[in-house]
Amino acid sequence: MRSVVIDTPGQVRVETLPDPTLPGPNGVVLQVRTAAICGSDLHFYEGDYPLAVPIPLGHEAIGTIVEIGSDVRKFRIGDEVLVSSVAGCGSCDGCETRDPVRCIKGPLIFGAGGLGGAQSELLAVPAADFQLLRLPAGIDAEQALLLTDNLPTGWAAAQRADFQPGETVVVLGLGAVGLCAVLSALTLGAATVFAIDPVEGRRLRAERLGATAVEPPALQAVLEATGGRGAASVIDAVGSDGSISDGLNLVRAGGTVSVVGVHDLSPFPFPATLSLIRSITLRMTTAPVQRTWPELVPLLLSGRLNVSDIFTNTMALDEASAAYTAVAARTADCLKVALTV
Repeated sequence: MRSVVIDTPGQVRVETLPDPTLPGPNGVVLQVRTAAICGSDLHFYEGDYPLAVPIPLGHEAIGTIVEIGSDVRKFRIGDEVLVSSVAGCGSCDGCETRDPVRCIKGPLIFGAGGLGGAQSELLAVPAADFQLLRLPAGIDAEQALLLTDNLPTGWAAAQRADFQPGETVVVLGLGAVGLCAVLSALTLGAATVFAIDPVEGRRLRAERLGATAVEPPALQAVLEATGGRGAASVIDAVGSDGSISDGLNLVRAGGTVSVVGVHDLSPFPFPATLSLIRSITLRMTTAPVQRTWPELVPLLLSGRLNVSDIFTNTMALDEASAAYTAVAARTADCLKVALTV
């Protein structure tokens, strides 16, 4: 099968790998129809994480079941499905919560070395009854791809930001996850969502979704708009030292900073004393993808969540090198790329 692989920062290639085998009686093999590039894939591409061996990339995919284990109960060959980017064993007390991060055996992420990469022609999925969602009628391919990771992440970020309806929220970083967080915060009742990003075109995109765009540095603008208090909550969809620090400065005393951006492997110099004095809550979240589906699918079907402005490009799998170059440039024109297989 063809698969997008990386072993050197800044260079991906499409390589022929052995077809995956059925991952046990509770697993399936998918023929991938469409995959997507996530901002967190760039941590391998930009050298933030070590590359000891070639890694097949990608954790966002939809496809068709072509092989199925004898213990799979919810699906059959030929079903069109989407795959949670985060996998659990599906049978422990932690997975009973529908949050794979709580898996007692430890969660795994597709395309990070422990499981196969979703940017491939075929993908082996263990614990299929837990990991998969049959593609709901009325959900298109772009919506389905967002349901594998970015939309649940933005939704969880907004939920865990702990704001009340009518309050002010700041979103730092307007990639796909950041824009999903903007939409989620507005859907959950935020009166004002300040959307902050250095790229003007991305700020304009957030404005079209209903946010108030602010060019960084944004501290003064947010303080002026909130009577000097700061925002009730800040959602950090970047996860760098600078963005986490900005979040701690932008939030009001007693507020919450909700981080879903993926940090590099360096320690963060946390301002513990100041945060303690101001009673700041810092929450770090990997999305409970499966748990969000019953909430998000009806919102998408009803039109209350409109994610039609997230994907900007569609390219073939064989164009992966050019696609990664475009995504890494972080321009307004290339926000989210779908890879057709």
